[in-house]
Amino acid sequence: MNILIILLILVAIFAIPCITIVPQAKSYVIERIGSYHQTWSNGLHFKLPYIDRIANKVSLKEIVKDFAPQPVITKDNVTMQIDTVVYYQITDAKLYTYGVENPVNAIENLTATTLRNLIGELELDQTLTSRDIINSKMRAILDEATDPWGIKINRVEVKNIIPPRDIQEAMEKQMRAERERREKILQAEGEKKSSILIAEGEKESAILRAEAKKEAQIKIAEGEAEALLKIKQAEAEGIKLLKDAKADKSVLAIKSFEALEKVANGQSTKIIIPSELQNIANAGVVLSEMLNEKK
Repeated sequence: MNILIILLILVAIFAIPCITIVPQAKSYVIERIGSYHQTWSNGLHFKLPYIDRIANKVSLKEIVKDFAPQPVITKDNVTMQIDTVVYYQITDAKLYTYGVENPVNAIENLTATTLRNLIGELELDQTLTSRDIINSKMRAILDEATDPWGIKINRVEVKNIIPPRDIQEAMEKQMRAERERREKILQAEGEKKSSILIAEGEKESAILRAEAKKEAQIKIAEGEAEALLKIKQAEAEGIKLLKDAKADKSVLAIKSFEALEKVANGQSTKIIIPSELQNIANAGVVLSEMLNEKK
């Protein structure tokens, strides 16, 4: 009985270290007697003591590597410093373990050489304005090159492009001149629009003044015409009343004299008297003299 307990204790002592639990997002590469045996995913696993060993523990998470700036030369012989950020993920633990020695260093060197080749085909201005093209080309080239290593390149980003100091100063001057040019263009366009608006305002104002003057003249003419019409209607009604009252010639003569009196009050220097009124006036004078003689 004691021997059995001792055996169980010995088995437990040797068996417990052989039980391995692989956590999530991890992958273990197992070798048996020095050769690749299998790849363990997450879960509970048992390895033979002294025969199996864990050759590599691989993380399956996406990894981000920020590589140091690399000197590159553009097509127009400008040397600049460019640093890149690579996002990659291990898809095959076996290939990652046995495909290449020091995979991270291999990715860094491959990134540097690929970047030099791409930038060497571009001029300075193209390099500064073609980041998306550079990123996509580098990702495609690196992904194809690292596929035998069990690595998937998800994304490559050009982080900083640092040209020489004299080039930076020249670019700053160019940008300053461009900003000043745009400012002058905007100012000129604003003045142009302002002049157009002022001219349109003056035009509309002149049109409105002309229309107002026209309407005022029309109103004045309509008022004068209406007043003249009222006068003529009053005169016609007066004549009609005289006719209806059967006024004799003497009354009509008096009315004529009254009209002459009104005319004389005006600014006219000459008064034209009809012959009929003259005859009536002469008759009045004769009648007046006869009356005076009788007295």
